[in-house]
Amino acid sequence: MAAGDGISWWALGALAVALGMDAFAVAVAAGMGPFPVTRRRLFRLAFHFGLFQALMPVIGWFAGTWIRVIIMAWDHWIAFGLLLFIGVRMIFEALQPDDSRHKQHDPTKGWDLVLLSVATSIDALAVGVSLALVGTTIVTPSIVIGVVAAAMTLTGMLLGGRIPFLTGPRIGVVAGLVLIGIGVKILVQDLMGM
Repeated sequence: MAAGDGISWWALGALAVALGMDAFAVAVAAGMGPFPVTRRRLFRLAFHFGLFQALMPVIGWFAGTWIRVIIMAWDHWIAFGLLLFIGVRMIFEALQPDDSRHKQHDPTKGWDLVLLSVATSIDALAVGVSLALVGTTIVTPSIVIGVVAAAMTLTGMLLGGRIPFLTGPRIGVVAGLVLIGIGVKILVQDLMGM
């Protein structure tokens, strides 16, 4: 039984989980950060990660084949750059004196949220192009991808918030290093063709 023309439910589920792994890892880092895991923060991160994961394949699908070469050449560099920028900023802010730490940026608000949403969903853009090339409809896959990403984000953030051994500025440093590590992983995997 197919979820759309040319893709089975099993393949779609595996694709959605694979696309959601970066969102999950970033959510763990956000949950470990210096801000408490509240319902509002959970909703913001899960909603935005899910929304971007659902919209990117649609954009890629409509963009068609002409954008495929551009996306595949630069998606890993864009994701790496965004995650590196946010990770370095988190580390820098965590190492500031206590009186200046109140200026830390919440990754579930503002531009940090937008940048993380783009960074974790940029590969879904290329998936949308690929689905268009094989003639698969996009509505069902984009909904499944978005819902799975939102669920994985919720799970990741809740897990990150329960890591008990980090306190004080170490949380921000570790969360920043995790984001940088995710960016490096994305870059290395794409450059090595993994």
